[in-house]
Amino acid sequence: MVFKRLLGALGVGGPSVDTVLDAGAVRPGETLRGQVHLQGGNADVDIEHITLELVARVEAEHEDGEQEGYVAFGRFTVGGGFRLGEGLGHSVPFEIALPWETPVTELYGQALGIVLGVRTELAVAGARDKGDLDALVVSPLPVQESILEACGQLGFGFKSADLELGRIGGTGQQLPFYQEIELTPAPQYAHALNEVEMTFLAHPGGTEVVLEADKRGGFFSAGHDAITRFTVSHDDARQQDWNAVVDGWMQRMLEHRASYGHGDAYGSGHDGHGHGMHGTHGHGHDRHGHDSHGHGDHHRSGPGMGTVVAAGAAGLAVGVVGGMVAAEVVDEVGDFFEGDDEGDEGGGDE
Repeated sequence: MVFKRLLGALGVGGPSVDTVLDAGAVRPGETLRGQVHLQGGNADVDIEHITLELVARVEAEHEDGEQEGYVAFGRFTVGGGFRLGEGLGHSVPFEIALPWETPVTELYGQALGIVLGVRTELAVAGARDKGDLDALVVSPLPVQESILEACGQLGFGFKSADLELGRIGGTGQQLPFYQEIELTPAPQYAHALNEVEMTFLAHPGGTEVVLEADKRGGFFSAGHDAITRFTVSHDDARQQDWNAVVDGWMQRMLEHRASYGHGDAYGSGHDGHGHGMHGTHGHGHDRHGHDSHGHGDHHRSGPGMGTVVAAGAAGLAVGVVGGMVAAEVVDEVGDFFEGDDEGDEGGGDE
């Protein structure tokens, strides 16, 4: 999205801003590049600072239900301290490092319904306005893509993806929200699982993979959740038999029945295929570390606007390549963020 908007906070005849991101998707942890183009208004003005803010549309749960809003997860000052002449143009190139936990918005070029944006804030003579805002497209890291590809080949189907406000206990999570990718079970697990939720928490050395399985009743008196965590290296992306690895992860979740009801029964070890990955297991607790007995699905939410992508029964990878249809995806990220400027400061410059 490229557009110019007169900065209302700066008055009629003030400067306009047009931020243009380099074409193509970027991956978590990579450098986002682009240019901020300024056009002078009816008078010379002093540009105090140009700040870029990364924003994400997030779901939050509370006692009365769910609420959607946005969360800023990165703030970068990329320029300022110069005079913009009347009617003159000025461009400021920028490079900013995306956080490693930046959510994935697409897979194989198909949108997952996750809304991310880069918002430009311009400060002139004490007045600030969040003007231009551009959609941010993020593709998975190679190791994340390999895991999702394996899920599709094993027969898991894509159900939805969303961003949840909160933290997953026992992980190295850095951002105030996390991404859930919901999968329908592969046929070989359909008798035991209702769905599987997958979360990637990337960092410079690798990615934590958090799997939450909603088990069907039958193993116990009723269905329960089982949470399993594994850590994989970025170097493993092309070096593993990911079908076997992911299948092993699912087996481990189902095999740890005996530890249910023992609280945070975490351990560590290999993934069962000799790949030297580390896993931890917890049963009966939600992702925020709270006891989930008797609470049902209070920590999971149904798909909201812009979060559902319909996939065919052929599986995740095949469904995406075949062209999944995004449901209720916001066409322009600006439509969502418009009017949300109040009370959104916070966060220091990076």
